Amino acid sequence: LEYGNYEEVDDDDDERSRLVASNEESWQQDEWDLANQVQELQQEQDERKQRWLENAKPPVRQSIIDERGRAYGRGGRKSASARVWIQPGFGNVVINRKDFVDYFDRMTDRELILAPLAATETLGKFDVTATVEGGGLTGQAGAIRHGLARALNHYNPDVYRPPLKRLGYLTRDPRKVERKKVGHLKARKKPQWVKR
Repeated sequence: LEYGNYEEVDDDDDERSRLVASNEESWQQDEWDLANQVQELQQEQDERKQRWLENAKPPVRQSIIDERGRAYGRGGRKSASARVWIQPGFGNVVINRKDFVDYFDRMTDRELILAPLAATETLGKFDVTATVEGGGLTGQAGAIRHGLARALNHYNPDVYRPPLKRLGYLTRDPRKVERKKVGHLKARKKPQWVKR
């Protein structure tokens, strides 16, 4: 090697060491960025999981009782609508200011109305007062049952809601009379078909 080439070799070494150092720095920076991204993703997942857990909790239900100690429920069935109030008592049932037995002659309607009380094992523990209008007797009985179930749910949701919900007493029955169609005798019935 000649005398003047030593500096060139030193310059090449310096450039190599600079390149190696810059590569190490960029590699470290990439690692830091990747670690930060992973940390942010982990935080997002933890927050999402926390939100899911909070949303999965059942809602806190509170009893709704007025100043007279009554719980209220509104019920409906077909074209009948009923307003029902319950309060602790001896099991008296009054419908439209008439006795329960006088208003409904059929045993099936009476059993239908008392079904929510039987489901929650509260027969004889509540006095029931109801006003009902519209529809026939069966529709009115169904409306009172729906209103009574809702009133029980409002009185003590923690105890009475599960059996009522399980038996479907809190759900409004959506079935109604189907409308008559043009060219039909009724909703589905058609005139007698004649071949010729």
